[in-house]
Amino acid sequence: MSLSSSLDSYTPEVAILRVSGLRCAGCVRSLENQLKAQPGVDAAAVNLVTGTAVVTYSPNETTPVAIVESLNQGRFQATLAEANALLELPTASEETSLPRLAIALVLLILSSAGHGIDLLPGHWPMLEAMIWHWGLATIALVLPGWEILQEGMIGLFQRRPNMNTLVALGALGAYLTSTVAWLWPALGWECFFDEPVMILGFILLGRSLEQRVRQQAQRDLRSLLALQPKQALWQPSLTATDRWPIPVSRIQVGDWLWVDAGEPFPADGTIVTGETLVDESMLTGESLPVAKGVGASVLAGSRNVGAAVTLRVERCGRASFLGQILDLVVQAQNRKAPVQQMADVVAGYFAYGVLALAAVTVLFWSAIAPHVFPEMANSTPLLPLKLALSVLVIACPCALGLATPIALLVGTSHAAAKGLIIRGGDVLERSQQLDTIVFDKTGTLTRGELAVAQIHLYSHQSSEEVLYLLASLEHKSRHPLAVAIQKAWAATNQTRELAMVTEVETALGLGISGWIEGHYYQAGRLSWLRAQGVDCPSLEVATHVALACDRQLIAVVAFRDRLRPEAVRTVQALQAQGYEIHVLTGDTAKAAQQLLEPLNLAPTHLHTDLQPQQKLALIEGWQAQGKRVAMVGDGMNDAPALTAAQVGISLGTGTEVAIEAADIILTRNHLADLLTVLELSRATFRKIQQNLLWAVAYNIVGLPLAAGVGLPLWGLSLTPSIAAACMAVSSIAVVLNSLSLRRAN
Repeated sequence: MSLSSSLDSYTPEVAILRVSGLRCAGCVRSLENQLKAQPGVDAAAVNLVTGTAVVTYSPNETTPVAIVESLNQGRFQATLAEANALLELPTASEETSLPRLAIALVLLILSSAGHGIDLLPGHWPMLEAMIWHWGLATIALVLPGWEILQEGMIGLFQRRPNMNTLVALGALGAYLTSTVAWLWPALGWECFFDEPVMILGFILLGRSLEQRVRQQAQRDLRSLLALQPKQALWQPSLTATDRWPIPVSRIQVGDWLWVDAGEPFPADGTIVTGETLVDESMLTGESLPVAKGVGASVLAGSRNVGAAVTLRVERCGRASFLGQILDLVVQAQNRKAPVQQMADVVAGYFAYGVLALAAVTVLFWSAIAPHVFPEMANSTPLLPLKLALSVLVIACPCALGLATPIALLVGTSHAAAKGLIIRGGDVLERSQQLDTIVFDKTGTLTRGELAVAQIHLYSHQSSEEVLYLLASLEHKSRHPLAVAIQKAWAATNQTRELAMVTEVETALGLGISGWIEGHYYQAGRLSWLRAQGVDCPSLEVATHVALACDRQLIAVVAFRDRLRPEAVRTVQALQAQGYEIHVLTGDTAKAAQQLLEPLNLAPTHLHTDLQPQQKLALIEGWQAQGKRVAMVGDGMNDAPALTAAQVGISLGTGTEVAIEAADIILTRNHLADLLTVLELSRATFRKIQQNLLWAVAYNIVGLPLAAGVGLPLWGLSLTPSIAAACMAVSSIAVVLNSLSLRRAN
């Protein structure tokens, strides 16, 4: 199975970058704008949580290396996820330095002790000296706070303010004001050196806790990433006994690899020596190991639990089955729902709004409030400044920026761990609006494992000869009917070589024609052959392929199929949830009705004798009536309908074209997973809505309180340090709420 189609040199390609320096949604918007401004970049989507950027570019105009080099000239630093390299996520130690956090907390404790807060045993008079507090504040800015100050000021000077800009202005404002008050006591200002220490301490503590919780949120995705083997045992030839460990990034197609018992397979390939048992549970959901021998295919990430074997590499790195799944998951988390795009736009301008509000706060409390509220006239002269600093540090673009990507990370990673690929936030949003689900029949509701049931002969050719001719015509096709013919031929004769077919023409969904040894053959549905001028009797045949030679009917091959065991339960559950169910098939009405009878569908909801364009027309017709349609299919002829539907859903064993057209992929090929993925989609989108509601409500309430709205009403105001603590809690709340998705089925 392949999850991606090959692209030529002029087709847009996708590069995945790992980025450091992302702090808030403002950073996300800034980085996306930088990427989109580069020549040759068609689109860019940045994920704050995973620290990744998915860039769509034109390979004839730029390269991923050029994109990275250009990006690294600014304040963001990026590395390229190369084709054979392991995909990785940033670790907690890369995001927040533990020594910096430890220093900040020690300074916080020492600063608090000088204000009568008993965090230290005994009485320490020296801790009350002002020079001591100036020293603590200076150390806090220079050591743990330096990176925040540096990034914040760079963002300000580059006119791209971010979360660090707000924190840096708050901490520096408190520090400089207190320094002036200490050096010139005649001004009558108060010193509050404890505020920059507490601001930085609470900010760093909050970020550290948030990142620990993020690590929990990334657990399912990290479990998938952990399936990637880091090393392989390479051998120079099939018969060689010498083997060398090499990084998986050096594996090439065609290499021979030795895989010991108990080790994961490092690439997709074919077993060339040995027999073993393979555990594919993490990839396919099959709980029992599968016996495999010479000629059998294995997938990267599955585990060899039997005996040592030699593997010939067919696909490696990100081209492997596991690599493509991981690519899809990472790209899905960077595809934004419309609601997130709107939130990102707001968050991108958020810092500007907060800076403006801080300026208005100073102006109001220094020039207007004394005249409006006379009782406030005797308040501290630094009140306007302290309120403005509180506004700067309580503002939380992080909560707004994290609201969607953290929920999307947990939801899509949890889904991927269950073999369900949801391509992005936009898919989640559309999934909430569905009211109609349309199924293809063959290979979707049915097993798709067709078998030849009967051969009706209309000439002197034998059944074996008919299978020989059909297998020759269909030998390149992976359609279920073609596969059934090829299996039937292989069971009949494994030594005779198939005939060479020339001038092959395919009528999608109808049939195929070509020349064999001077004769013109046509194979397809009876109705199609009649339309081609072949005289065909009226037959009551279910699923079939008719064969004609020189426009004379010579045989009709009938097939049998069975419903998937979970099909009835799945359809009934969807109907119970209020979905309108339709089935589309190219089969005759009699064949379809007989096979699908257990589904108890209304006759008007079973649509038969359809060609691909007719399936598409039905989908578009329902949409024109205002219905919101999901299409579930697995074949090449389902691709147009999958693309047209609001949500296209493909089984993992579907054709490459169907998988590329789908928005959701059920990689384990279990139809019942459709219920799981729809429920998980609804749950994830609910979390996104809850997170956005919390982020917006927090800022709507917190910013006015920090600006002093509560002072004339209740005498309530927030110090900058309390505001910093509130900001830290707001981000953690969003992450914790998203984590509850992991309890979803």
